[in-house]
Amino acid sequence: MLSGFGLRTFWAIVVVGVAAVAVFAITRDVQGAIVALVGGIAAALVAAGTGDEAPATDDSAGVSPSVLDDVLDAIVAPVMLVEDGRVIVANRAARTLLGTHILGEDARVAIRHPAAAERLGTPGPIDGERPIELVGLGTRDQRWEMLLSETSEGQRIVHLVDQTGNYAAERMRIDFVANASHELRTPLASILGFIETLREEAGEDAEVRARFLKVMDDEARRMQRLVEDLISLSRIEAEKFRLPDQAVDFAQLVEDTREELADAAGDRGHDLVATIDPNLSPVSGDRVQLSQMLHNLIGNAMKYGRAGTPVTIELKRDDAGMIRLSIRDEGDGIAAVHIPRLTERFYRADAGRSRSLGGTGLGLAIVKHIVERHRGRLDIASQVGVGTVVSVILPPSGGAAKGAVIKG
Repeated sequence: MLSGFGLRTFWAIVVVGVAAVAVFAITRDVQGAIVALVGGIAAALVAAGTGDEAPATDDSAGVSPSVLDDVLDAIVAPVMLVEDGRVIVANRAARTLLGTHILGEDARVAIRHPAAAERLGTPGPIDGERPIELVGLGTRDQRWEMLLSETSEGQRIVHLVDQTGNYAAERMRIDFVANASHELRTPLASILGFIETLREEAGEDAEVRARFLKVMDDEARRMQRLVEDLISLSRIEAEKFRLPDQAVDFAQLVEDTREELADAAGDRGHDLVATIDPNLSPVSGDRVQLSQMLHNLIGNAMKYGRAGTPVTIELKRDDAGMIRLSIRDEGDGIAAVHIPRLTERFYRADAGRSRSLGGTGLGLAIVKHIVERHRGRLDIASQVGVGTVVSVILPPSGGAAKGAVIKG
């Protein structure tokens, strides 16, 4: 694909590579380092083709042109070199994204995006230009940024940066802020409305006043639960990559949680039935977080299971040597379409019922992050009209699960 690749050209590329590493070490700018690398290589190629010295005749003094191809292909981002409007060099990532036919093709046709075509077809300097956002290049959901720079010979280096992950993360952040704001605004509006009503004549009626104050108290506590869950979720996410190292007697923790919830639930507490293997190994974990996970899962089963039906808790070692916790209720069940999204923040299969039972929409999201931090697995299975089984599989102390996943 390239000619004139002699010993001097090889060492020039080596120097360019060292310079690119230096750029990254000083600025920590990966994109700048890549642009410097590709630009330097392009300049070396041009110099190789215009030098006065005769090409080396000793095969041992030269380097195969395929070496440069390997260097370019090692760059994971799509990179192209454009001369007179046509693509003269494209690395493997660029050919995979845009097709192998792009070599020799008009760059505007190769990329096929209006914003990119307009800029590639516009002559003039490009220093200091902002990246061009490209939507739908590759697949419909992908988001790219196109960066342009020039070689000393006037060729253009086109560098495409995949921003799909960053865009998805930003959308999740925006949705999270919007949902949290809505969840807080609703009870706040109710509280303010009742306060205004109590200031008027309704506040003089003791019965009405008591009823309004009860509603205000319920809404304030709902806000308190939401704020506490938001803080808890933030803390758990911050600790996600720090492995817990306490030896926790999980069997005893499950029994303690069952007793606590049974005592607080009145008649519904009698429906809690636990079968716990007494010979289980401890788990390496965070006792506070594991307790929070148990309260959320067992509490959900008690709330969404039908009154008077058992909530079954089973803790045992499975065939793979892992510690398996299963919590089964006999409630209305959950349609299969909802199961993959149950651990999303603020997602509810039945929003009205969840709010009426005091749910914040964050419980299973918190459980998911706790399980992930403990290198475990979360399984959810449900049948409409029959009930739901939630299983958590944790490695015993010294072991590790294969990763946290959600199964329907």
